[in-house]
Amino acid sequence: MECRGIIHKALAIVRPQFRLRVADGIHGLPHWSRVWMHGRRLARHLDVNPQVLAWFAFLHDSQRHNDRRDPAHGLRAADFAIRLRFDGYIPELSHREFEHLCEAMRLHSDGHTVGESAIVACWDADRLDLARAGIRPRAERLCTEPARHPEVIARAVRISVGTRRGRGRRTPGSTTLG
Repeated sequence: MECRGIIHKALAIVRPQFRLRVADGIHGLPHWSRVWMHGRRLARHLDVNPQVLAWFAFLHDSQRHNDRRDPAHGLRAADFAIRLRFDGYIPELSHREFEHLCEAMRLHSDGHTVGESAIVACWDADRLDLARAGIRPRAERLCTEPARHPEVIARAVRISVGTRRGRGRRTPGSTTLG
C-alpha cells in the first residue's frame, strides 16, 4: 500500500477518537501533516521505509489527553498501534518495522538522540515541528545529519510558524528542547 492510502486509513481511525482539537490544536492534524512532510524527506535521505514515518506521523500524538504535559501519551500511542495491528489495520510493515514504529512512539518525547534509522527519523520529523510550540529545534538535539542542516531547521521553523500565523501563538524564540 502506498503512503497516501496509509494516511487516509490512519486519519479515518485517529480523527474520530482524538480527544483534542484536531483541526487546529497544537498536537492535531496540522502537526501530524508537518511531521509527515518532514518524515517523507528524511526517509528518502536515510533509506527508511516511508510507511513507518507515515504511521508515526498520524499516530504518535493520537492518544494525548491534553496539549500540556502528558508523559504517557507515547506509551498509549504504541499500545493503540498494537491494537490496530492486531485488528489488521497495519499489515504493510514488517515485524521489525512495526517494532521500530512502536519504539519511536514510546520514546518520542523523551529526548533520546540515538537509535535505529527508522526510529531516529521519526523523532527528527516530530522535533522539526517544535516551532509550532515556540521552540526552535536545536541541531544538537536532532538525531540525523539531514535534519541537523541549518537550512532544514530554518525551513521547518518557517513552515511551522507560517501555518499558525494569526492564531495568537508566540513565535519561536530562544526556548529549546530539553
